[in-house]
Amino acid sequence: MRHSSFDRLRANRINQKFPNRMNIRELQSHELPSLLVLYAHLHEYDDPLPSGATVEAVWSEALANPRIKYFGGFASGILVTSCTLTVIPNLTRACRPYGVIENVVTHAAHRGHGWGKAVLSHALAEAWHQRCYKVMLLTGRKDEATLRFYEQAGFDRHEKQAFVAKPAP
Repeated sequence: MRHSSFDRLRANRINQKFPNRMNIRELQSHELPSLLVLYAHLHEYDDPLPSGATVEAVWSEALANPRIKYFGGFASGILVTSCTLTVIPNLTRACRPYGVIENVVTHAAHRGHGWGKAVLSHALAEAWHQRCYKVMLLTGRKDEATLRFYEQAGFDRHEKQAFVAKPAP
């Protein structure tokens, strides 16, 4: 089943419905400072960033990779929501890739207004355009409202069981 036409139209409709409020697009290299400010709304506590040169090198590497896309939603030119889509090549499912969405964040002052759903819709439209057979998203949040939010955005919390491994401290 091809999703690309329908999902791209849906993402475009979201941008057309709120032309002055909601502009969803791929982030550009000069927008790293805005993204880092937005990331302060992602986790209550996070590891400190390394040096600016290291952060810029990681950003440049990510932007140079055609399989990694950072999407952002802008309100009056200000970045208020973002997520990252990575498309991974795959030798199963007729060699169709799969997608992983990470770092879904909306500025606290803009939550509850459709921004998160809009940026996820845009990322899913891109994944379907890239012929992904599925897209996965993990969240560390356990509250029911967040889980319902992801379900309303098109994700099924019961489809698969996720496991996470981290290096020993």
